[in-house]
Amino acid sequence: MSEIKKIYLKKGKEESLLRRHPWVFSGAIARVSSQIEEGEMVDVFTSTGEFIARGHSQVGSIAVRVLTFEQEAIDSAWWSSRIASAREVRGALGLLDDPATTCYRLVHGEGDNLPGLVIDIYGSTAVVQCHSVGMYLSLGSIAEALRSVYGDTLSAIYNKSSQTMPYKADVEVEDGYLWGHGEGEEVVLEGGHKFAVNWAKGQKTGFFIDQRANRELVGRYALGRNLLNTFCYTGGFSIYGLAGGARSVTSVDSSAIAIELVDRNVSLNFPEGAPHRSAAMDTFDFLRTVEDGEYDMMILDPPAFAKHHKVLGNALQGYKRLNARAMEKIAKGGILFTFSCSQAVSKEQFRLAVFSAAAIAGRKVRILHQLTQPTDHPINIYHPEGEYLKGLVLYVE
Repeated sequence: MSEIKKIYLKKGKEESLLRRHPWVFSGAIARVSSQIEEGEMVDVFTSTGEFIARGHSQVGSIAVRVLTFEQEAIDSAWWSSRIASAREVRGALGLLDDPATTCYRLVHGEGDNLPGLVIDIYGSTAVVQCHSVGMYLSLGSIAEALRSVYGDTLSAIYNKSSQTMPYKADVEVEDGYLWGHGEGEEVVLEGGHKFAVNWAKGQKTGFFIDQRANRELVGRYALGRNLLNTFCYTGGFSIYGLAGGARSVTSVDSSAIAIELVDRNVSLNFPEGAPHRSAAMDTFDFLRTVEDGEYDMMILDPPAFAKHHKVLGNALQGYKRLNARAMEKIAKGGILFTFSCSQAVSKEQFRLAVFSAAAIAGRKVRILHQLTQPTDHPINIYHPEGEYLKGLVLYVE
């Protein structure tokens, strides 16, 4: 193994690392021992030459994603240990042997001490997404560790990193099977409901696993209600609403492909038919066609309006406009589920945007629940930025 290159920090810039925050920012670096390639393993030292962390180098404001605060070898045993630790957590959550749920997140980046890596399990297939060049260059070790930890219970490993690599990354990324093979799709169970997941062609890894607990809550409120599910993607909230006894469910998404998947999932779960209709349409355009009081339950789960802080102001305006329009339309006594999955938007900023929307709509609004991501999307206590999913359940008078 070649000598690991060294990064030296400016005086006083080691404080966040001493608190075990897993990022080194470019502005904290004083000098490097030699030219460093993106994704290369590096050691980080204080200004006085004391070792502090080891991780993957990266181009951009985050210069290093820390893998360990020890001078230990990042070898096959290390990768297997980290994957085994993540699996042990999911076992403690009851996700490994739940016959009603066959999909879950195995690795959630910094939350599982593997920054830049996401792994979702769909039945017997692991779908891997790399968010850094370092993790992408480590795919072979990751696949080997998955096979070691899961054994015969895993039949395939699929790489889906082309959508998640940094846009300036100087590497060619190809999606495809790292090991095993398959059709790129599988019908999985979540809470006893069937969902067709296509990791080869779908968004993210094929399914938004992070809304599992919130979908269950929708099912508890849906009885007898007319539900509008906007930005519905593959219809997770719609399926739970129908199963919960909604009088009617309308699913809206701008993607015609997503709407086809919604309709397919409805048929999988309700082969005899269900009070469901779908529309491939922009949500704002659709809301203009809605009569006041037509729906007494709504879901607002848009894609990330702000992927970085430079567009934060525009994102907050977008959340305010969307929520104000929904509050203007929802029936008296309606239940509104509203979400932000933008990491750049804090809980306080999102709540303020929703508060402003209520004022614009002129409605009395009560907060019933404050929602976040489920337990298989853990938050590293030293990395609060990992709490990306924010949600509110509102009662609108």
